[in-house]
Amino acid sequence: MSSTPASKKSSYKILGVDPGTNILGFAVLEVQGSTLKILNFGVFHLEKYENHHEKLKEIFLQLQEIIETYLPSVLAIEAPFYGNNVQSMLKLGRAQGVAMAAAMTMGLEIQEYAPKKVKQSVTGNGNASKEQVAAMLESILKIKITSKHLDATDALGVAVCHYNQSNSALAGLSKHKGWVSFIKNNPDKIVTGKMVKK
Repeated sequence: MSSTPASKKSSYKILGVDPGTNILGFAVLEVQGSTLKILNFGVFHLEKYENHHEKLKEIFLQLQEIIETYLPSVLAIEAPFYGNNVQSMLKLGRAQGVAMAAAMTMGLEIQEYAPKKVKQSVTGNGNASKEQVAAMLESILKIKITSKHLDATDALGVAVCHYNQSNSALAGLSKHKGWVSFIKNNPDKIVTGKMVKK
C-alpha cells in the first residue's frame, strides 16, 4: 500500500468498526474528494460462538476478509465505553485489540475515537441517541437505515467521524486570531522552521 496518509489522498476507503463480542458493527466508506459512498455495512453475529476465544478469532478472520475485499487504507474504530462491569470491559477491550491487530497486519492506518467524539462529529451533540445518529447519517449519506442496520450505525458513524476529522485540519484556524495564535495553541502541528516573535 501507498505510504501517503489516507487523509492526504483525494480518493481512499475507510473501514469503520464498532467493536463487540456478541455483535460487531462494520462499515466500509469510500471517499472521492468530498463525496462519500457506502460500499458495505452490517454486523458480525458472534452470539453463536460460546467460547470467547472463538469469537475473537472470528473477528480477526472476518475483518481481514473485508480488508482483502475492499482494500481500505485506514481503520477508524470506536474506543470502548467505560462502564461498571469489569468483565464486559475486558472482553470489549480484547475485541477492539483483535480488530486493530487484523488491520495492522494488513498495513492500515489506525485511528481511535471516543463514542462522544463520534456523536459530536456526526450530529453536533455528544449525547445523541443511536436513533439520532442514524437519522443524521441517513441525511449525510442519502441512504435509508433500517432496523436491521441499526447496530452498524456506530461503525458507519465512526467512519464518517474520521472523514470529518481528516478534512478539518485547518478548520480550527478560524477559532484563532491568525497563524501565530493557531500555532501557539497547536505546537504539535509545527513540522519544520521556527516561529518569529514580534
